[in-house]
Amino acid sequence: MRYEDIRREIDAGTAARTLPAWAGGVLDDVAAGRSPVPALRHPLGFVCLPVERSGDFGVCLHIWTPEVRPAPSTTSLVHCHSWDLLSFVLYGTVRNVRMDIRTNTGDESAEPAQQIFEVVSQGDVDELRATGRAVRYSPGPSSAHRTGESYTLPAGVFHTTLIEDGQEAATVALGRQTPGGGDLSLGPLDTPTHRVHRSRSDHADTVRALQRSARSIASAHPSRARGSFAPDPAGKAR
Repeated sequence: MRYEDIRREIDAGTAARTLPAWAGGVLDDVAAGRSPVPALRHPLGFVCLPVERSGDFGVCLHIWTPEVRPAPSTTSLVHCHSWDLLSFVLYGTVRNVRMDIRTNTGDESAEPAQQIFEVVSQGDVDELRATGRAVRYSPGPSSAHRTGESYTLPAGVFHTTLIEDGQEAATVALGRQTPGGGDLSLGPLDTPTHRVHRSRSDHADTVRALQRSARSIASAHPSRARGSFAPDPAGKAR
């Protein structure tokens, strides 16, 4: 399935009938080495499988799992996208907390000031460009999205994403680039421009993570998920 196919399923309200089996198949193929799609440790704390990149459109599987050690973050988890996000929750509970951003006024009694970084990505390399623009932020409205639900987040909205009820969740994430925007992150004032390489985790850890995620999809959607998953590391059928 491609961007337009997945978007059509979500818009029609039929995603819970089709996306679990598709996602399970993607995980199966990547874990077994049948697919060239990489499993990358994302600095926002999840494993990212970039399934499609086509012009202004993209499709990824995002997996929050205890099987893979999170990539270290050099800024913070507060960020905004240059693209409109549409996500379908395969399992788990995902909470998005929007942030109220204010220009730094020099009031030292308020929240610590942070610097805005422009994030420019090329392949597996992210260049985080220090802008010197100091701001302060505080949590604003939040919304929780559970298994089988979808949600949107427009470009340009600063937010952070939290996983509730444990460490595990997975989403099908669709991105549509918007003109004039940029990917931004908040970080320490004294951090200079730098580059971060998105890395792959240990192969065995990655396989366990993908197999664990496939089992979670099958458990969350027993009548919808693909029926032939690879055995888990203990050799038991799933």
